[in-house]
Amino acid sequence: MSKAEKSSTTKLALLVVAWYAGNTFYNIYNKNSTNMIHAHWFVAAAQLVVGIVWSISCWTLGIRKVPNLTGADIAKCIPIGLCSAGAHAGSVLASGVGAVSFAQIVKACEPVFAATVGIIIPPTDIKPPLAYMMLLVIIGGVGLACVKEGKGVEINVASFTYASIANLCAAFKGKLGGSTTKVLKADPAKNMDSANVYAVTNIISFCFTVPMVIIEEAPTLKQTWDEAVAEHGQYDLIKNIALSGFFFYIYNEFAFAFTAQVGAVTSSVLNTAKRVIIIVVSSVIFKEAMERNTVIGSAIAICGTFLYSMASKKAPAKEKKA
Repeated sequence: MSKAEKSSTTKLALLVVAWYAGNTFYNIYNKNSTNMIHAHWFVAAAQLVVGIVWSISCWTLGIRKVPNLTGADIAKCIPIGLCSAGAHAGSVLASGVGAVSFAQIVKACEPVFAATVGIIIPPTDIKPPLAYMMLLVIIGGVGLACVKEGKGVEINVASFTYASIANLCAAFKGKLGGSTTKVLKADPAKNMDSANVYAVTNIISFCFTVPMVIIEEAPTLKQTWDEAVAEHGQYDLIKNIALSGFFFYIYNEFAFAFTAQVGAVTSSVLNTAKRVIIIVVSSVIFKEAMERNTVIGSAIAICGTFLYSMASKKAPAKEKKA
């Protein structure tokens, strides 16, 4: 292996470590934040603000080039930002009203949503038959994880709904964003590398999140904040929200950088493995009960997601001309 290859391998390994660590710490501080203050749309918006401050600082200090976008370019990015806002807020709310481990199990169903969106939204993305078979494995695993011994099916409906919304928005984001970001990255004059693509998406996402804060939480936000400060202290509250925003931004930035290097399929496989770490860590730190069916079901769903990613690598055979 040449020095260049070793350097590239080391870089990818460091990106994965940073991605996993950032995502794990994000889930910890995010859960701490939503446990402290029951204004989860506000928490989601505040996390995005941290990312915006980070991006603007990098542009102002010359660490990164400032994006050079036209009004038309920004308009093309708006649907991506909207979907990103839904995916982020859905994840925050799912973990806020339920267990982090349960939210991650439901989010393992993301390929089901992505495959469905790929079929119904043009251009049609048809996967090999084996990939669609793996979707049944994923659904079966999540279903089993929801069955409690001696109680039958037991679902935190609110958490399940928010996690599903996050999955749907992530699927649309992937479908709508691929071609747009590819065009922007291809033009050097736009200064839109992976980091700036995410930075712009983050800003647009914030713009769509703020109205929901106003609609859902503005009337009681001050009272909710005061109650949280009285119970937990202002320093701890601000610290957890700020750190959750910081780790949210950097883990996504590392994930974007890694995907740009290796492609979507490899990134999807590692994203699946990441859920295992989060489920284990959150169940330990937050003492979230993991019954036998939950463990087996989540393992089946995660393995199904892994196999779906691998099966998707093979393009369906083209029909032979008569």
